[in-house]
Amino acid sequence: MRRWLLAFLALLPVAARADDGAVLKAKMQALMDAVGAGDAKVWSETLDPRFAMIDEAGEVSDYKATVAQIAPLPKGISGVIEVSEWKVRFFGDTAVETHLADEREDFHGQKLHALYRATGTWHKEKGRWKLIGLQTIALRQDPPAVALEGALTDSYVGRYRAAPDYVYEISKKDGRLYGSSNGGAAVELKAELADVLFTPGQPRSRKIFERDAAGAVKGFVSRREERDVTFTREK
Repeated sequence: MRRWLLAFLALLPVAARADDGAVLKAKMQALMDAVGAGDAKVWSETLDPRFAMIDEAGEVSDYKATVAQIAPLPKGISGVIEVSEWKVRFFGDTAVETHLADEREDFHGQKLHALYRATGTWHKEKGRWKLIGLQTIALRQDPPAVALEGALTDSYVGRYRAAPDYVYEISKKDGRLYGSSNGGAAVELKAELADVLFTPGQPRSRKIFERDAAGAVKGFVSRREERDVTFTREK
């Protein structure tokens, strides 16, 4: 009897934490639902007065400014945000969680889909959990790929140099383009549009090709986070 009781008591904190985790997830989902509904009251009641947020654009806002942003969506726009991939860790009366915000929006009849990774910090005071911090980043996704005519894809094939010790080579096989750095493994390239190529699974960067007055490719810039590395064509 005693062993059974001790084992039962040992499980109580784990169960309590699981309950708290479910409560916090429900609270976060309620906040996301309130964004679509424009219900600022849910946010005002869930946020701690000391709350601070960094949004996906890098803007910092406090409690007052954050609550003020929650308003009904303009006519013609609607959407839902689902909280998923929920993970939480507890440190006494403080909890740190991370989740995926999966947003699906109807913009005047056009369907949009965006993904955000968010990290929230919660604090329990007088038996109530309050959100004290939230940081969100937009997760980049591959753009739609387009098919280019064969002559255009052929124009990208060649050897390009960014520095004496760094070469990028573009080849073509079975109608598909491939790129490799310094003789490494070749990976497929796709076109976002003419003269703009990307590597699937690496949506942070683009290869933007430059042409001379005759229309021949003279090189490209590898652009990542609005910063360019210049590659000059050798052959």
